[in-house]
Amino acid sequence: MELAYYSDYAVRLVNTEEPTRNKDSLTSVEVIRDLFGSASQMARRVTEADLSRFRSVRARLRAVFTAADEGDHTTAVDLLNSLLLEFPVSPQISGHDILDEQGHPRWHMHLADHASNATAGYAAISAMGLAFHLTEFGADRLGLCQAPPCRNAYLDTSTNRSRRYCSDRCATRANVAAYRARKRLEATGRTAENSQEASTPTDR
Repeated sequence: MELAYYSDYAVRLVNTEEPTRNKDSLTSVEVIRDLFGSASQMARRVTEADLSRFRSVRARLRAVFTAADEGDHTTAVDLLNSLLLEFPVSPQISGHDILDEQGHPRWHMHLADHASNATAGYAAISAMGLAFHLTEFGADRLGLCQAPPCRNAYLDTSTNRSRRYCSDRCATRANVAAYRARKRLEATGRTAENSQEASTPTDR
C-alpha cells in the first residue's frame, strides 16, 4: 500500500460533516468502521467513545484543509505537524502476500497499527497520508469545494492544478449556475438597453 493512499482517509473523515448544511453523518460506530474499510483490524476496535474523539480529529483535519484552501500554507503545515506529533506512526515494509510476476512479494511501505485506540490509529494514518501528499505535491493541492453550499475537502491530482470542486456533480452544478447567471445578466442588459431606447426622443 503506497503512503499516498492514506491521504484519502483524511478526506473521508472531513467529508462526514457538511457545516454549511448543518449535516453530520458521523453518528454511529458503524459509520466509523466504514471509514476504515471492512478489512481493517482497527475497525474492529471502534467503540462508542471514539465518536467524540473522531469528531475532534475531524475538526483539526478540516482546519488543515481550510488553511491550505485560503493560501495560508504555513498554518496548514503547523496544524498538520501538531497532528503528526500527537499521533505518530510506525512505517514498515510489507508485502501483504501480494506476489509479482516472478513470485516475489510486492514490497511497499505500510503504516503499522500500534495505536492505543481506533481514533489514534485513524488520526495517525490520516495525518501521515496528508503530510505525504502535501510534501510531494504542494499545500495548494489541498482544497475545499468551491460550489456553494458544499465545502467538502478534496485532493487536487490534476496535472495543471486546476481542480476547484470535490466531484463532477459539484463541478456541473457550479457550471450550470454560472451559465444561468450570465444569461440573467445578459437579459438584464438587453432590457436596460431597450428601456433606454424607448425613452430616448427621436428627431422629427
